[in-house]
Amino acid sequence: MKLTNGTGRKKRLTFRVVRLDPEETSIKKDQKLLLSAYDNQEKSTAFYTAGPSGAGVEAKLEGKKTYLFLAAAKKADVVLFTRESYDEFPNVWASGLDFAAPRKLSDANPQVREFAWGTSELVTWQSLDGDPLQGVLIRPENGPAVKPCPVLVYFYERMSDRLLRWNEVKINHRPCFPFYAGNGYALFLPDVVYEDGRPGLSAFKCVIPGVQKLIDMGVADPKAIALHGHSWGGYETAYLVTQTNMFRAAIAGAAVSNMTSAYGGIRWETGLARQFQYEKSQSRIGRALWEDRSLYIENSAVFFADRIRTPLLLEFGDEDGAVPWEQGIEFYLALRRLGKDCIFLQYRGEGHHPQKYANKLDYFLKMKQYLDHYLKGEPAPDWISTGVPYQGK
Repeated sequence: MKLTNGTGRKKRLTFRVVRLDPEETSIKKDQKLLLSAYDNQEKSTAFYTAGPSGAGVEAKLEGKKTYLFLAAAKKADVVLFTRESYDEFPNVWASGLDFAAPRKLSDANPQVREFAWGTSELVTWQSLDGDPLQGVLIRPENGPAVKPCPVLVYFYERMSDRLLRWNEVKINHRPCFPFYAGNGYALFLPDVVYEDGRPGLSAFKCVIPGVQKLIDMGVADPKAIALHGHSWGGYETAYLVTQTNMFRAAIAGAAVSNMTSAYGGIRWETGLARQFQYEKSQSRIGRALWEDRSLYIENSAVFFADRIRTPLLLEFGDEDGAVPWEQGIEFYLALRRLGKDCIFLQYRGEGHHPQKYANKLDYFLKMKQYLDHYLKGEPAPDWISTGVPYQGK
């Protein structure tokens, strides 16, 4: 039986049944269902109802927001849900099942409204292979309407789903979007689609034309674009700067740079051998090292370090249980041997990303100083211009 009567396919919506009673194990024939709907094109969510007749669905609550169901009252037709967007905190709302007059119940963290959030919008383009792609563009608060601005590209895999999700204001290893938007930066969060065996090239084919789209739109200053990624995004960042000189600077945290050596390692936090993630999981090589060693080499930045012209900031915790921090050492020493512009930040006693507040704050501030120097021409602080010798530290 088609409960939605094909509405999902027609409107590119993904429907899911909302379980009003978590203990319920079956659906009655005459039961009206509450559905959540995700718009795969616009990135919003909504609430719909559907009956068993197959007549279709009826929209109850829509808009350019993200609505997430929380709970339903046991003895009344009342539901709780959150509503959020890029700059709207996910407060709690209550409504009847008709969603005719939702009531806001909470006003948590009102202080976040003091940030200069900027605005978020969806950008579309095509990969170099012609695949349709999406990404989130965050324009700076009170930014110039015409003049291009510095752009920070932050990516991982699929990022466009964040268009209407609230971004927590906090200090950590990721760029704080409203912090940068309030300081004159635009941010770009592009999607990447992958071809097995070529994860690095896949990132190149998706990210580069996306950045070019921002240049063509007049948003990005082509001489002031930086790239930032952590973990898998760090790997992709390290790879991309071996393939293009488009970026004025790049930051790669916890990045695998040599898949041949990383393949033979262990994820220390779990004890798992690392081979699985190259053959069957995120690294997407799809074959063992000895079955096609050329793919491991082609997708490893360290083998092409001589091509890099982009200033690069590397970050690692020396107790990283996910990515061996020796990957950072290997890449850094290669770049130093080649006389490249590279800085390596090591955080002692830290794992996959800094947890101690002092280290989080240090990395947070250094990221901003690094980007301000290369993208805005601010004077370089001593840690960039002079550096700190490792010996004795």
